[in-house]
Amino acid sequence: MHIITALKAAIEASSAIMEVYHGGFATDHKADGSPVTNADKQADAIIRKHLQTTGIPVISEESKVPPYATRKQWATLWMVDPLDGTKEFIKHNGEFTVNIALVENGTPIMGVITAPVTGKGWVGIPGKGLYSIDNIYETSLAADPEQFPGQLQIINSAGSRVPGGNTLRMAVSRSHPDQHTEDLISHLTNTGTNVTRVPRGSSLKLCEIAMGRADVYPRFGPTMEWDIAAGQAILQAAGGHVVDMQTGKPLVYNKPDMLNPYFVASNGSLPRELLNIIRQWHTKSRV
Repeated sequence: MHIITALKAAIEASSAIMEVYHGGFATDHKADGSPVTNADKQADAIIRKHLQTTGIPVISEESKVPPYATRKQWATLWMVDPLDGTKEFIKHNGEFTVNIALVENGTPIMGVITAPVTGKGWVGIPGKGLYSIDNIYETSLAADPEQFPGQLQIINSAGSRVPGGNTLRMAVSRSHPDQHTEDLISHLTNTGTNVTRVPRGSSLKLCEIAMGRADVYPRFGPTMEWDIAAGQAILQAAGGHVVDMQTGKPLVYNKPDMLNPYFVASNGSLPRELLNIIRQWHTKSRV
């Protein structure tokens, strides 16, 4: 499944990002106004160099996305965000990641996320498990994929925790606060649920749920497919879910429009009634 290739790409990209992080960098802006740095571009080049050896096409935030007429022919593809959380990178708060997902027929079947500053890493394979890495820079990866995942530690946190009492740990965006989320928190509080905010940047919000340190992450702001694909694979591998806020079905990838719908990510033990309350509240709030 090309796990070692993706993990090596993420680790090498993380090292390059840290060199820029500590050495100074220039910030530019894309056409949509979002920031981009030379770290984003260097990481993109490194990841592409590794992934092109697989012969599988790549969609990356930092490269021109091919037209759908071309992409729809791809049953399997890589979905890459070489530096997820550029605003966190610029702020020097450390909460940014490298995201690589392998997508098959619209579904993430493997995800790799690395956190360059802390050195933490995660590999998620839905149906097989979530593997955590304490220090990506000290991980010796064998070239033989058959030796994986014996080198790493398997966990399955997101599907095993039942929220205690009426307390809900909600992951919220560090740099993209929105009133809709605050209104939801007020609604839940008024109906008897004690909400504790877990602020995190980038895809670390999904990793926090996967690791059992948060319960839910409702997202009402815009995200692109490369922002979420790897995190969805990791969370699903740990027993959790990432579903469309309206339909309740898992997010799909390589769509004609690569903008994600609003979604809610949760651990596998979160009561369905509470998920339904969140989704129903969102539907009513839009009327």
